Amino acid sequence: MKTTVTTSVGGKQITIETGRMAKQADGSVVVTCGNNMVLVTAVSSKNESPLSFFPLTVEYIEKFYATGKIPGGYFKREGKPTTNATLTARLIDRPIRPLFPEGYQHETQVVATVLSADGSFPIDILASIGASAALHISDIPFAGPTAATQVGRVDGQFIANPTPQQMERSDMDILVAGTKNGLLMVEGETKFISEADALAALKFGHQSLLPLLNAQEELREKAGSKAKRAFKVKTIDADFRSEVEAFLTSKVTSALRIKEKMERYAAVDAAKKEAEERFVATLTDDKLKGQRAKELGVIVEDLKYKAARSQILDENTRIDGRNLTTVRPISNEVGILPRAHGSGLFTRGETQVLGTVTLGTGDDEQMIDNLLGFEKRRLMLHYNFPPFSVGEVGRFGGQGRREIGHGNLAERSIKAMIPDHDKFPYTIRVVADVLESNGSSSMGTVCSATLALLDAGVPVKTNVSGIAMGLVKEGDRFAVLTDILGDEDHLGDMDFKVAGNATGITALQMDIKIDSVNFQIMETALNQAREGRIHILNEMEKVIKTPRGQISEYAPRIETIKIHPDKIRDVIGSGGKTIRMLTETCGVKIEIEDDGKIHIASADPAATKKAIQMINDICAEAEVGKVYKGRVVKIADFGAFIEILPGTQGLLHISEIAHERLRAVTDALKEGEDIEVKVLDVDRAGRIKLSRKVLLPKEIQ
Repeated sequence: MKTTVTTSVGGKQITIETGRMAKQADGSVVVTCGNNMVLVTAVSSKNESPLSFFPLTVEYIEKFYATGKIPGGYFKREGKPTTNATLTARLIDRPIRPLFPEGYQHETQVVATVLSADGSFPIDILASIGASAALHISDIPFAGPTAATQVGRVDGQFIANPTPQQMERSDMDILVAGTKNGLLMVEGETKFISEADALAALKFGHQSLLPLLNAQEELREKAGSKAKRAFKVKTIDADFRSEVEAFLTSKVTSALRIKEKMERYAAVDAAKKEAEERFVATLTDDKLKGQRAKELGVIVEDLKYKAARSQILDENTRIDGRNLTTVRPISNEVGILPRAHGSGLFTRGETQVLGTVTLGTGDDEQMIDNLLGFEKRRLMLHYNFPPFSVGEVGRFGGQGRREIGHGNLAERSIKAMIPDHDKFPYTIRVVADVLESNGSSSMGTVCSATLALLDAGVPVKTNVSGIAMGLVKEGDRFAVLTDILGDEDHLGDMDFKVAGNATGITALQMDIKIDSVNFQIMETALNQAREGRIHILNEMEKVIKTPRGQISEYAPRIETIKIHPDKIRDVIGSGGKTIRMLTETCGVKIEIEDDGKIHIASADPAATKKAIQMINDICAEAEVGKVYKGRVVKIADFGAFIEILPGTQGLLHISEIAHERLRAVTDALKEGEDIEVKVLDVDRAGRIKLSRKVLLPKEIQ
C-alpha cells in the first residue's frame, strides 16, 4: 500500500513515499521535490559476511532519461559512474555509516536512482534523505533517521537548498547532514568566510534538518513500524580476552609512545606476534586456531584504541608526544621539477605531497557531459595515492572513490584563490602525488598545490593552506586534536578538515564516527583549526610568498586582445578559412570569445606578435586621410578595386589614378600590382573612395 508524507524546507515541499516502487527491497522510498524524483532502495543480506568489517556499499545512478537526454558516446547508454555520481555516493554513505550497530557485518547495499531532474533542486539532498528513509522504515538495524540540506547565503541571509540562480550569488555552498542530536557530516566550499559565520551556517543547516527527520518518523509509523531484525554480535571468550590483555596491555601501551610511525607499527606487530606464539600457535584444533587468531587481532585493536584515547584524555599527550594543538614539523621546496610549469613539495611530519601545475589553453579545458548538460572546467586537480606512500604493495589502476573524493575536496579548497579567466586565461591542471601518508594527505595536497601555483607564476588572489582536526570523546570529556596522525584518525571520533587563510575558510569537510557532535565541539575545532592553518601558511611563505614574476619557459604564452564583436566573423572567415590560415601561418592557438576577446597562445613570442598583427589588420577599418599600401584585385572600365586591408577594398576611380587623363585603367595599372593609395572618403554605407594621384608629384607645365 502506498504511504506518503510531506514536509517543507526553505519554502520547498518535499514528499517521501513508499509502497509503490521496488517493493521487494528491504526498504524503498521515492523522494520528490517539484520535478525532481529519486528512488532509493536498501537491502541487507540475511547471512553474515565472513569479512572482518561492515560491508556497506552505496551506489548513485544517474539515468539520462531523467532529463530527457540520450547519453553521448558510441554505446548510447549509461556507463561507469561519473565523477559527480561517485562524489554523491560518498555524500550519501558518510552520514549513514556511523549509525549501523557495532558488530553488524551483513552485506548491505543502498542504491539511489535519479528518475527525474530539472536542476531546480539539489538531487544529492533528495538521495541522502531517501537513503535514511529507506533504512529507517526497513527491518535493517539502523539508529536513524538522518537528513541532509544544502546551505547557501545570499545578501547575508541563509538559504536552505538554494536554486542554481541563488547559488551563483551565494558566498557558501555547504552540505550538512545529521540527526536530532547533532551533526554527522559537513562538506562544502566558501569564499573566505569567518569561523563564526561557518558555525552559524552549520547551526542553520541543522535546524533545517528537523522537519525532514520528523517526516521520516511519521513515514515509519504510517508504514507499520517494522521491528528491526536481530543479529548476533560475535563475542570473544572472556578468559581468552583476559589472558591476552594481561600479556599485551603494557606492550601495546609502550609501542604507542614510539613517535616514528613505521617503528611504532613494527613494535605493535612484534607484540602481537609474541601473543600469537603464546596463545594461538600451541592450539591443535585448526578451526579454533583460526578463530583465536582473528580474535587476537580484534583485542590488539581494542587495546590500541583504549591506550591512545586514555593517553590523550588523561595526559593531554598524543601518540607522537605532541600536545593537543601542536602542528608537526613542516618543510617546503619549490621548483624541483625542471620541465613542469610549477612544482612544490610539502612535507608535514610523515605526510608528504608533491604538487605540480601544468598550464594550457582553452583547448585543454575539460568538457563534461553531466546529467543537466555540458560543463567546462578550466581548473582540474587530480589526486593520486599510491600504495608505497604507506609502505604497502598494491595494484595500480583507475582512481577509487577515496582518490576522487580527496581530489574534489582539495580542488574546492583552492578554487577561491584561482585568478579570474579575464586576468589569466589559462587552463590549470594540478596533480597531487602523495609520496608519504600519515594523516591528512588531502590537506597536504592543498598546501602543495599552493606552492606549485606560486612557483608556476599563477597570479593567485591569495595563498591557502589546510589542516585536519581530530576528536576523542568519552562521555562529557573531549579533546580536539590539531593536525591528526593516521592512527588518530583511525582511533578517534572525528576527521574535520578546514582549508583557508588568515582571512577565512575556503572549504571544510567533517566525518563523525560517533552518533553526532555538538556545536561546542564544532566551535572549538574551528578556532583551533584557524590557528593551525595560519601556522602552516606562515611556514609555507618562508619559502615562497608571491607568484614568480613570469610563467615557465615551457608554458604557452597567452596574449589577449579585444576586437569589436562585429569583426569576429571576419577573423573566423567563411567556414573557418581565415582562422585556419592564421593558426597555420603563425603556429599559434587562437580562442575567440563571444564578447570579442581573442586569446593567442604560443611558446614563441614572435609568432604571437605576428598573429596579433594579422588579426589587427583583418579587423582594421579604413581611416580618411591615411595612406595604405594596397594590391590591385580587380580592374573595371571606370577604375580599379584596391585591397587596402585584409578583406577590405576601396574604389580607385580612373580620374584618381594619375594627373594626366587616361584612356584605360590598364594603361597605368595591372591586377596583382602593389600601389600606395590615400583614403579620400568613407560613406555611410562603408564604401571607400581612394586616390593615387594625390600622392604623385604634379608635372611642371
